[in-house]
Amino acid sequence: MASFLNTFFFGIYPYICLAIMILGSIFRYEREPYTWRSGSSQLLRRRQLVVGSVLFHAGVLIVFFGHLIGLLTPIALFDLVGISHSFKQLMAIVIGGIAGILALIGATMLAHRRLFDARIRATSSFGDNAIILLLWLQLALGLATIPISLGHLDGEEMVRFMAWAQGIFTFNFTAADYVAGAHPIFKLHLFLGLTIFLIFPFTRLVHMLSVPMRYLWRPGYQVVRARSSAPQVQATEQAPARGLGSPAE
Repeated sequence: MASFLNTFFFGIYPYICLAIMILGSIFRYEREPYTWRSGSSQLLRRRQLVVGSVLFHAGVLIVFFGHLIGLLTPIALFDLVGISHSFKQLMAIVIGGIAGILALIGATMLAHRRLFDARIRATSSFGDNAIILLLWLQLALGLATIPISLGHLDGEEMVRFMAWAQGIFTFNFTAADYVAGAHPIFKLHLFLGLTIFLIFPFTRLVHMLSVPMRYLWRPGYQVVRARSSAPQVQATEQAPARGLGSPAE
């Protein structure tokens, strides 16, 4: 039974989540384009929003791309450039730990603002509240893996997670075997991360796919107000003024 559950959650479930994320995002963009946004409540408790949002987004971006590069870069490439597995794991702990703490502080501020301000809570949907809490929990689980990783700095367990992630993307149907013996916190962290991919198209997270990168290279423009033409001004000035003593037409 344990073997079946491991195969399902880490060998089959990833494909279900990725398929729904991709197809669901395309469907929502095509059928409901006006819902493709994050929504805004920036007029309420703006300072807490700005500080929390900056910390959260900065930390999450570092964590996300750190996972993306760390898990999907071929192991042979790290060996080729001379980066040992233990050094890679130590860097992941240090950089990921700092970024994770920043993101968790930001997520805490955003969750507090959304859940404990009556005006913001009244305009928040169930999905808005659920996704920030899920992200908070995922960040907390990620930080909880650090003490476990510090217990074995040889990098061997990280290599297993790399082999699992790369096996999923190369359709290795025995990839789940790589994480069969992983610590339960790691497994829960993986499962919740996959679940976030699963619900991605149905939440405000879709706005991350619409980063306005074209603003970086588009040409500048200037808005100029057009003045009234001279003949119109002159005609206005020459028009007879009507007053109390003006004869009626």
